[in-house]
Amino acid sequence: MATMSGSKCRLCRRAGVKLYLKGVRCETAKCSLSRRSYPPGQRHWRRSRRSEYGMQLREKQKVARMYGVLEGALRNYYKEAAGTKENTGQALLLFLERRLDNVLCRSCLAASRRQARQLISHKHVTVNGSRVDRAGYRVEAGDEIAVSGDEALPLVRGNAGEVGKARSVPEWLEPDPEKGTLKVLRLPAREDIPEPIEEQLVVEFYGR
Repeated sequence: MATMSGSKCRLCRRAGVKLYLKGVRCETAKCSLSRRSYPPGQRHWRRSRRSEYGMQLREKQKVARMYGVLEGALRNYYKEAAGTKENTGQALLLFLERRLDNVLCRSCLAASRRQARQLISHKHVTVNGSRVDRAGYRVEAGDEIAVSGDEALPLVRGNAGEVGKARSVPEWLEPDPEKGTLKVLRLPAREDIPEPIEEQLVVEFYGR
């Protein structure tokens, strides 16, 4: 599993939106983007207008960092999305949205996608009764997900109480924090993704 080194708050400031890389901290007044909404660096105010390629690159980086995937994985998602009959940009986002680590984060059972990946890699997560250790596992409608373990369950309950106060659970998920379970009621739709993402820029970047 790849790790992200360096300051995560700088990545949010660079993207201009919250990427929710630090869990609960992103929901509080300690969030760096809330305190300093400008890009990092001493000469940020002198930077020239971004080119079309620069805008596409930044959007692609924002999506990759938000969902915690590497360049190769994101390109593979794009190729798969391009092969569908659906809108390529929307299909790309919905593939990412159905990742198991993202589902745990959206349901507030995990404070961040990084924490969700840790739960999965430590084999605390099952899908329909089978142990799953791949963060990129793609959920389907009707899947039942459970988190188990003496250390994992208290963490999940604490996340639901702390993160759930500031972050709402999308309608396509039905979590039960006390039991550490989660049911996927339906597949997500584009309008279920609250972050401001211009997926067409990502498509244009890969379609060059």
